[in-house]
Amino acid sequence: MTDAASDIHHDTEVCRFATTVDGAKAYLDYEVDDGAMVITHTWVPDEIGGRGIAGMLVEAAFEHARAAGMQVRPVCSYAAGWANRNPQYSQLLG
Repeated sequence: MTDAASDIHHDTEVCRFATTVDGAKAYLDYEVDDGAMVITHTWVPDEIGGRGIAGMLVEAAFEHARAAGMQVRPVCSYAAGWANRNPQYSQLLG
């Protein structure tokens, strides 16, 4: 398996974090609203599910937001659940 965490790419033009694992693409989409990152969708295809890839994508997005001084609003249900399970990022929620 490819190391998905080290292979996550941030495409700022389309507001997407993405990785390809075993030939399948997983991604997280977001929008920027009033200076905040709004996570709108996280998607991992079934064939690579269960490997923690969605969590790696969400963590990459939160780390980017932290470095950029942005708040995060996870409207995607997966990202919201991840944020609840990772209180070390709670100061970014807004």
